[in-house]
Amino acid sequence: MKIIRYPKKEQWAEICQRPHLDITQLQATVNTVLNDVRQRGDAAVKEYEERFDHAVLTQLAVSEAEIDEAEGLVSEDLKAAIKLAHENIYKFHAAQKFEGQKIETRAGVVCWQKSVAIEKVGLYIPGGTAPLFSTVLMLATPAKIAGCKEIVLCTPPNKEGKVNPAILVAARTAGVSKIFKAGGVQAIGAMAYGTESVPKVYKIFGPGNQYVMAAKQQVSLGEVAIDMPAGPSEVCVLADDTANATFVAADLLSQAEHGIDSQVLLISTSETMINKVQVEVERQLNLLPRKEIAQKALENSRCVLVASADEIMALSNAYAPEHLIIQTANYEEMAEQVVNAGSVFLGQYACESAGDYASGTNHTLPTHGYATAYSGVNLDSYCRKITFQHLTEEGIREIGSAVEFMAAAEQLDAHKNAMTVRMRAIEN
Repeated sequence: MKIIRYPKKEQWAEICQRPHLDITQLQATVNTVLNDVRQRGDAAVKEYEERFDHAVLTQLAVSEAEIDEAEGLVSEDLKAAIKLAHENIYKFHAAQKFEGQKIETRAGVVCWQKSVAIEKVGLYIPGGTAPLFSTVLMLATPAKIAGCKEIVLCTPPNKEGKVNPAILVAARTAGVSKIFKAGGVQAIGAMAYGTESVPKVYKIFGPGNQYVMAAKQQVSLGEVAIDMPAGPSEVCVLADDTANATFVAADLLSQAEHGIDSQVLLISTSETMINKVQVEVERQLNLLPRKEIAQKALENSRCVLVASADEIMALSNAYAPEHLIIQTANYEEMAEQVVNAGSVFLGQYACESAGDYASGTNHTLPTHGYATAYSGVNLDSYCRKITFQHLTEEGIREIGSAVEFMAAAEQLDAHKNAMTVRMRAIEN
């Protein structure tokens, strides 16, 4: 990891840069696959599954028998862990339920909001180098709480045409309606356009590689909503001289092992701490099975030495990390200053892994600086707010003239007339 000492503010933009993803070259491939799936449905999906995932499929849908079989392949310890995580995720997201109230803005004018679940949602679950069964819980649990009628899940199978058993157990635990063997761009296309087997959904959730991300962005232009724009995963750790260097190094590496395009950032007021962390990173890196992936990610990563706690927070907010770990003596005070972050972990013991799996918060978060404008997935992600209003004759008298004047000023005479005819009616 490169060390940057006491950078000037004009250097911050460079420090905050993420690894550059050029999707122009893959866009043609993405468009070709999407168009093919739109036109040929299941047949195209099966062909791309054979080409990209090397799986020959007779049907896309996962059967109940396959899910039953998966139950026997997952250890009791892992099932118990999935159950615990699901309970915590459920508890945290259930507390986010919207309680609307009727507001009388003027006498006879009552307005309110109603939260209505998106009826059909699609979940994409990667199944490549790391089959993310935890993401099933993160995406399906709030969808179920929200009341989505159809929860469709797509995930790539292995060469034998089987879905990772932990993904199937998590899907049953969280209440997924239908599961399909489809990965990559073809899965996104199937959920966006609908096929003979896969239902068309109204919103697609979930992480994926750059092809999946490009496909989600493409279908969002006209076919379906998506959860958020997303890129490679990232973490920013804020540490002072009271931090535990072993913990900090472990947190940095836990993120670096996601992929070669992941990024980790350490910001500290202590050069001694930075040096200790560097030593620990090297020691722990050599013990990791995914060492080569983590090592590549560390090449995109930086340690930044700054002069004060205020500067730590200012640089962190400029970076707007997906995950923010604050391992300082005054972490509660620092937390109050957080403006831009996806999810925040406070103190020595709140490792990012806790939020990734079982604390209860959602791990589907904005990356690439999008935390300046986007939230992570939450219960509202699966809902729409519909507004209502009711006016009585008294309400017409209260706001009618204002509506007429405003409509006339915008030269929208039909708008004015819709109010005028009512005002006349109640005068007679």
